[in-house]
Amino acid sequence: MSEADGRGEHRVLFEFTRVGSQYRVAAIDSDSGVEAIIIAPATASQVQMQKIALAKLKRMLEKHGSDS
Repeated sequence: MSEADGRGEHRVLFEFTRVGSQYRVAAIDSDSGVEAIIIAPATASQVQMQKIALAKLKRMLEKHGSDS
């Protein structure tokens, strides 16, 4: 999945791991290797989980960019 931002295209990889009644979702920026992890209920849809993980990843990338 690719997401556009102000700096250009970023390829984001998603990894879903079921842990009991929850999912561990990792959103990974393929360029920088920055990874955001969320825990979501198994009742959430894949799209909902991806949106939340992607939003967290974007916040982390913004913070990471301002640190340099």
